[in-house]
Amino acid sequence: MIVIGSGAAHLMEEIVRAGVELANVEIKKFPDGEKYVRVLSSGEEATVIQSMYKPQDENIVEALILGDALRGRGFDKLRLVVPYLAYSRQDRVTKEGEPVSVRAVMKALGIYYDELYVVDVHNPRTLRFFPGKAANISPARAISEYFREKLGEGIVLAPDKGARERAKAVAERLGLEFSHFEKRRISPTEVRMRPVDIDVEGKNVLIVDDIISTGGTMIKAANLLREMGAKRVFVAATHGVFAEGAIERVGKAVDELAVTNTIPTPVSRISIVHDILGL
Repeated sequence: MIVIGSGAAHLMEEIVRAGVELANVEIKKFPDGEKYVRVLSSGEEATVIQSMYKPQDENIVEALILGDALRGRGFDKLRLVVPYLAYSRQDRVTKEGEPVSVRAVMKALGIYYDELYVVDVHNPRTLRFFPGKAANISPARAISEYFREKLGEGIVLAPDKGARERAKAVAERLGLEFSHFEKRRISPTEVRMRPVDIDVEGKNVLIVDDIISTGGTMIKAANLLREMGAKRVFVAATHGVFAEGAIERVGKAVDELAVTNTIPTPVSRISIVHDILGL
């Protein structure tokens, strides 16, 4: 039985077409803005699908009170599927007194949920903070299928070494070469980027990352690839967080910008519904 939270409402039509059983749940707001939920279905197991993009805190609280309501209705096993996990980038302490925010979120979710599945979590190591079973859902299949014909015999690149495994996962499904950009500081104010050990001249290139916010790195990478003779440049990301104007800025720099539908955006062209339903 599937429960679709407000943060995943944009996925409902596609989920319904997949023929899964949806729980009868009422979700609304009180006049003061607080959330109200009521579970009318009963059963033993349920899977809640809730993305946690803006308003992040509201969507997190909704996931918690849905868990409480489901437990109150007698559900013994609860899974939570999170297309986009808020606070995932706050995964370490950089200044004394800071929290590890993603740890706080995962521990809170663990009060009600037995299992947690996150689509392309920023740092897979943070899944250990969840007290039950936790797993990462890779978007590599969806991204590779979307770009297969457009990319052709091209190259897959990560914008930095940290995203290399994402590029590798997509490239292996396509049977293509992959690499990453290396950043070298050449002065206190200038950083140089360059693909590592790979020739892009005359080739199509797909840059893959987990999150695009301002898009500055993607624009710089795309411009560099043009200078190096790349034929066409595509950009894909799992989560389109997008600061104001980022879609337009990145879109002008590349041949196509496409993200998955973990967050609804004008360029959310790649569906991860198949992956989240096929756990």
